[in-house]
Amino acid sequence: MGDNYRISVIIGIYNCASTLVEALDSLYDQTFKDFKIILCEDGSSDNTYEIASNYAAKHDNIILVKNEKNMGLNYTLNRCLEYADTEYVARMDGDDISLPTRFEKEISFLDAHPEYAIVSCPMIYYDEYGEFGRGKGGFEPSKDAFIYGTPFCHAPCMVRREAYKAVDGYTTDKRLLRLEDYNLWMKMFAKGLRGYMLDECLYMMRDDRDAIHRRKFKGRLNGIYAHYLAHKTLKLPWHKFVIYSIVNVIKGLMPRFIYKYFHKKRLN
Repeated sequence: MGDNYRISVIIGIYNCASTLVEALDSLYDQTFKDFKIILCEDGSSDNTYEIASNYAAKHDNIILVKNEKNMGLNYTLNRCLEYADTEYVARMDGDDISLPTRFEKEISFLDAHPEYAIVSCPMIYYDEYGEFGRGKGGFEPSKDAFIYGTPFCHAPCMVRREAYKAVDGYTTDKRLLRLEDYNLWMKMFAKGLRGYMLDECLYMMRDDRDAIHRRKFKGRLNGIYAHYLAHKTLKLPWHKFVIYSIVNVIKGLMPRFIYKYFHKKRLN
């Protein structure tokens, strides 16, 4: 299996039993059908693996593997990459939704633009009350984008497999947990690889109470470390790093309800 597919979809699944079927169904609703799905279960405490196993039994283009214990998304996605033998690798999360033309439009862009190794798109943000914000696209990020945050949305990205190979996949450093995408893009930029953000929202990101709860203060510290590596590697202005670090600490100390208010206000 896999020799004739053009896309490998890599998904790390963890405690997403209630949303996984909807996420996978959104892939089978794609207008572009030439893909396989690689799922790696990362030591969930709910019945995520059982649901994934039952779903995989119904589809012959799914590979399902399992970590012995919770290892984090960077390690988990690298396990998925071990089975990715296609021209392109797409990401997806087990609690989100890919809109029907996502793969069609992303692969068409990469086929038409060999100068780009990465393509992604802005996301629609939603929670239990519905949609509350949309990102922006229609541009090629420069290295200066790393000063402010990740230059590409990770979950809706599609990347040439050769680009993943060029940087040895995701860095499995615990200090980069939840920053694995930022570090990945930094490594690709350091190799001279380029990417583009489409101007159309083709992906819906669930950003509900559970997602807010997962944002720990330790993650803010990881963000500072990831930005330090990016500033050092890409030779970005150090005073910008100091400003980012101060702002990130303040955000990390905010009560969650205040953070959520400003987060939604920014997206609106």
